[in-house]
Amino acid sequence: MKKKNFVTLIMSVVGGLLFALGMCMGLLPEWDALTEGIIVGAIGAVILLLMVLIRRKMDGKPMIVLNGKAIGTTLLGVLGAIVLGVGMCMVMVWNMLVWGIVVGIVGIVLLLCLIPVVKGLK
Repeated sequence: MKKKNFVTLIMSVVGGLLFALGMCMGLLPEWDALTEGIIVGAIGAVILLLMVLIRRKMDGKPMIVLNGKAIGTTLLGVLGAIVLGVGMCMVMVWNMLVWGIVVGIVGIVLLLCLIPVVKGLK
């Protein structure tokens, strides 16, 4: 295993677990840990962001690329993740099963649209 793949693996697992734990802490009323959940989730998000920047640096690419495609791709990913998260909240927190599933599927479709945007169609 190459060093850059190992670093990416470790950072993505740690960041993903912290982010997921923070989301659980914030969304589950039984835990009563909203503030702590926001802090833990934010730490996880920062680790994931640092992982992307470090991976780009290890690949010999510039750390940040600002062009129309990069901004559009980022916005599409953020929008898809937010829509999927709202759908999950609708099902798990607000007891809106059918509409939550519909909104979640829309979020999944938005995230699936990232594949042709990033990789292209051949």
